[in-house]
This record gives sequence, C-alpha cells and structure tokens, in this order.
Amino acid sequence: MDTSMSRNKKLGEFLKSRRSRIQPEQVGLSGSYGQRRKPGLRREEVAVLAGVSATYYTWLEQGRELAASREVMQSIADALRLTLEEKSHLFDLWDPNTEHEFLASYSQLEPGWHSIIGQLTHPSFITNERSEVLAWNEAADTNLFNFSSMNVNDRLMMRILFLDTALRERMHNWDEFARHSVAVFRTYYDKYPSDPEFSRIVKQLSDESVDLHQVELKQVNRVLLETTDRADGVVHAYDIFSMNNLNSQSGIHCCIYVPVAI
Repeated sequence: MDTSMSRNKKLGEFLKSRRSRIQPEQVGLSGSYGQRRKPGLRREEVAVLAGVSATYYTWLEQGRELAASREVMQSIADALRLTLEEKSHLFDLWDPNTEHEFLASYSQLEPGWHSIIGQLTHPSFITNERSEVLAWNEAADTNLFNFSSMNVNDRLMMRILFLDTALRERMHNWDEFARHSVAVFRTYYDKYPSDPEFSRIVKQLSDESVDLHQVELKQVNRVLLETTDRADGVVHAYDIFSMNNLNSQSGIHCCIYVPVAI
C-alpha cells in the first residue's frame, strides 16, 4: 500500500468532515452562493476563506498528492475554525516527514496478563488500539459489558459503545464518553494507515453507521453506569485508570474501573 496516498486520502476525508460541520453564518457568509442542498460550507467558500483556488482545495479533499505548504494548511485550518486538537490532527496527517509505523498492538497478549487481570478486584479489561478487547475479569463481566457473551469479532469497544442499546441506557454520561472514545480511536486509526486489520474494523464500524470523524481529545476519567443486570437500579460511578504499553508490549491498554461514591 502507498502510505503517502493513504495519508492524502485520510486528510481529504477529514477536511470534508470539518467543512460540513461549519455553518456559513459562522464565517460571515450567510446567504452566499444561493440555496444550499447540503449542510456546511461549500468547497469554493473554504477556498476563498483560505486564500487558495477552488480547484486546489478540491484536489486536497479528493486526496490528490499535492505539495501543500504549512502556510496553506494553516490557512485552511483557520478557515475551518479547527480546534487545537483538530489542528494538531490535521498537521499530523499532512506532514510528509511524519513516521507512520505498522500497528504494534497485536491481538495476542504476552503470557501472564490473563492471569494478572483475573486477580484484580475492580472491573478491568485490556484492549489494543483497534479497540479489540483482549482480556477481562469477572467483575467487568458483571458490572460493565458482559464480554463473555460476545462473539470475538463483535468484542470491539467501539462497536459495543455505539450498537449496544442496553449499554447506552445504562451509561448516564454516554454522550461525553462516546465523543472521547471516537476521538481516541480515530487518532490511532490515522496513525497506522498500513494496518489492514485496522482498516477492516473501520469499514465494519462505518457499515454499521458508527461516525468516526469526531476529533476531541478531552480526557474522560469517570463513567456513570448501572450494572449489567440492573437488579438494584442504582447508578454506580467509576473512575477510570488506564495503563498503556504494558511491559514492552506497545499499543496495549489496561483499563481499571475503580468504584467511587457519588
């Protein structure tokens, strides 16, 4: 796979997603270019705001291989009113000198981690950067997501978060948690354009109507959740502690949910 072309395509998709989010009145273009069939700015409008030609900006969105300067990308970022996190993400996609390594988060854990997590008292599970759940303990099954009942191909945190309607009802701060999770997942995906398994998972999620374009790196450290059986009807609060890159195994994350009083 040509990783530079893959990066250009991702950059174009990201620009398009941000353009559709901006309303004309936000940038002083109310009433311009007649009636709109789609929400957001038109490509021509972004080009005017950024000081580039409409053709050049269109080529960027189409993922063509262009030698865009940092100044041009900065102007486009300003025109699209990108947040600091979004701007950082845009420049990471653009920078031709950025190193893109093959994903190191394997689907197999190093020996011993299944035993270790099984001994933890608090609900705990281990994922990789693709959001595949690799291990969990009984407390996680009982209080969080009931991983044991899931098919291995469905045991993706992103899929569980968006497609498990019961979970959405149980998680009282679902919107905040989902936005953060999408942002982290999307950032990892764009970091590894050569990983075919990551691409397969993204296609699966997209086919199932999971929106993966949100980029917002605000940390979410607490989740409000009813237990899986909902027998007591009580909302439990958990502070989330995450350990990354366990031992020497890069791309692996252990999440421990510690109960707290609310």
